[in-house]
This record gives sequence, structure tokens and C-alpha cells, in this order.
Amino acid sequence: MLGATLSRWTMSYFAAALIALVVAELLMTLGYGYPGAPVESAQTLVLVHLVALGWLSLLMCGALFQFVPVLVARPLYSDSLPLPTLACLVLGLAALLLGFLQMGGIVSITFAFFPTAAALLAIGFGLVLWNLGRTLWTARPLPLPARFVAVGLCSIAATVTFGIIFTLVLGGVTDNPHLVDVVASGVPLHAIAGLGGWLTFTAMGVTYRLLAMFMLAPELGGPRSRAGFYCGTAALAAAIVGGGTAICLAVSLMLVLVAAGLLGLCALLLYGADILHLYRARKRRVIELNSRMAAFAMGGLAASAILIAVLAALGILAQHAAAVVFLVAFGWLSGLGLAKLYKIAAFLTWLECYGPVLGKTATPRVQDLAVERRAIRWFLLYFLAVWAATAALLLEMPMLFQACTGLMLIASLGIIVQLVRIRRLVDVSVTMRLPPGVSVPRLLLCSVQHD
Repeated sequence: MLGATLSRWTMSYFAAALIALVVAELLMTLGYGYPGAPVESAQTLVLVHLVALGWLSLLMCGALFQFVPVLVARPLYSDSLPLPTLACLVLGLAALLLGFLQMGGIVSITFAFFPTAAALLAIGFGLVLWNLGRTLWTARPLPLPARFVAVGLCSIAATVTFGIIFTLVLGGVTDNPHLVDVVASGVPLHAIAGLGGWLTFTAMGVTYRLLAMFMLAPELGGPRSRAGFYCGTAALAAAIVGGGTAICLAVSLMLVLVAAGLLGLCALLLYGADILHLYRARKRRVIELNSRMAAFAMGGLAASAILIAVLAALGILAQHAAAVVFLVAFGWLSGLGLAKLYKIAAFLTWLECYGPVLGKTATPRVQDLAVERRAIRWFLLYFLAVWAATAALLLEMPMLFQACTGLMLIASLGIIVQLVRIRRLVDVSVTMRLPPGVSVPRLLLCSVQHD
């Protein structure tokens, strides 16, 4: 990536996402939302969307604006769109959260929060789709990791469509019977499109490239990888398209979800085999902290799949769905996000500061920007706390859950401190920190470098 263009606003996306994560963990620690309130309560809906939109989606958007050009070896279609995109997404999220609070009687302001949120989020994610879609379009035929991202973008379009329907019905804008049926039965489809398609499937594609790049492993794209892609795509199509059709035709949704689940399980097994191959075939024998912690996140994904299968076999999946969603959101997606963010922050900061002067003066290595032995304790605390919190949900022990989320909050803050130290070059040796032509980068804004 030497000489590559840096996405100017990626760090701003990451900062906004991390703020949402900290707020969500603080709310859980204080007993806000489930299990202290019903799953369908306004408090729980606020918490769920703060995590899914505020934390995970903003994190994913920031990463994609930087790394989709890497996946396809093409420049981002527009460097100016990410800023208005971020503004629309943040304002739309705020309107959505206020809409839930208004629905729960907590906010008494008379304002059309839900329609406003629908409009802002539709514009924001529309800009994401336009910018990334145009970038991918110029690179056809797409390499396998980019195909995963393309399917993930289709999934966020479906997720937003479901969300708009929900907001319009809940906001009293429409009482169309088909849309009312979607609101009544479509929450699982909304969750599958968001957590399964947009976040998980996209993360799978990005990890194919990032793990290979950071561990010096061979690129994957053989029959097994393609089979995993096709199984995952079929699973998402079955759940989203098939599920939506089933709701409109008033036929059994369960059969569709079972079929989608089996296809999704096949995709995860094939993906897991690929990731295991990457770790075994790597040229970098001593792997860095981000790759080690990514393995913990992969374990969270495997544990989530096993937990779903076991609970479904026992007939109690619906009863413990919240525990499954929590493990997927925090054990897999958040764990992977934090692990890769630790490396990405160092990598982009190094590119911004030292890439332009490489070969002209002595420069530190990327790994010299971080101190792994100090950061590892926070990552280990985070994963241990997530697993304990999941067990607390399964055992229906809300006080223990709050204590565990408090530990997650402490660990997340510890990781954030390490990210700030990386960005400010605090841990680079004084003799190499600021050679001629290098200045300390701005915390939230990257300077764009060209060849």
C-alpha cells in the first residue's frame, strides 16, 4: 500500500464508532435495556441500534472506505462523500434513538423522529452504496474478497429497507397491511440481513485479505473459498428474499429460516477451514497481537454457530436469542473489530507519517508504533468478560451480566488509550519519532498522500 491514497475521514468514523461502543457498554453496566428490561422495550431497542449502527456499522464503513480500494486496486470513487455520509449516519442514528425513546414515553417532544431517521439513514447508507459500489464496478471481474463485500452491500440495502418499513409503520406514517405484517414478523430477517449479511459476510471478505496481508500468507480463492461464498450468498438470499416472500404470502417462515441456517452453517465451516489454512500457511511465524486476537474473535464466531445449533436442537433458541445476538455482536464482530482496529490504526498512521519519507531517512517499523505487551492485557480482559457475560445471559443472572459488561467497558477504554497512543506516536523512540518532513498526525483526520 505504499503510495496508496489514505481515506481522509476513516479515523473520524473509527472515533464515532468507539464513542458509541463505550456508551453502549456503559448503559449495559448500568442495567439499561435487556436483561433489565424486555427484549422488545424501547431501552433495549436503543441499545441494540447503538451497537449495530453506532459502533459496528460506522466501524465497517470507515474500514471499507480505506480497504475496498486495496481489495480491487482502484481508487475510491469519491474522497469527498465520506464526510456528508458520516453526518447523515450520525444524525440518523440520533433521530432513531430519540424515536425509540419517544415510543417508550421517555421523550415527550412532538416530532417525527422515525420518518426523519428513515430519511437520514437512507441517504447515509445510499451514499455508502454509491461510493463503494462505483468503486467496485470499475474493478470487474471482482476478486473473491471484494465479492463478499458486494454481497454485504446488498445486505445493508436490505437491512435499511426493513428498517425504513419499521420506522414508517411505528411512526404512524403508513398502515399498509403487508408492511404491518413485515413489522410483526420481519425482525429476524432484519437481524439476519444486518448482523449476518452486512456485518458478518463483509467481515469475512475483508479478513481474507487483511489476514493474508498482515501474516504474509497466500491469497485464497480456490474451490473451497468459492463454495463458501456461494453457500453464504444463498443463505442470505434464502433468508432475506425467501423470508420476505413468505411473510407477504403468509406461509411458514420457519422452513425458510431453517434452510438458510443450514446453508449459512456450511458457509461458516468452509470459511473456518480457510482461516485455519491461512494461519498454518503464513510466512510470518511469530504473528502480531492483532492476528492472535482475531483468532479469539473467530472462536467467538464458531461458538456462536455451535450455540445456535445446540439451542435450536433443544427447542429453546427463541428463549436465549439475546445471548446468541450478544455473543455474535461482541464476541465475534466487536472482538474482530477491536483486534483489527489496533493494527489498522498503526498501519495507517505509519503510512501517513513515514510512508512519504521512506528511503530518505531512518524510519520506525509499523510494529514500533505500538506496545503489544501492554495492550494484550486489555484484549484478554475484553474477551474473558464477553464470554462470562454470555454465560450470565444464558443462566439468567442479570447482576453478573452487568459486572461483566463493566469489565468490557474497562477493557475497551484500555484499548482506546492504546489507539490514541499509536495515533500520537507516543511509543515511537525519540530518535526516530519525528525525522525531517514528519509531524504528529491529527487524531481524527488523515493527510492524503499520493504517488
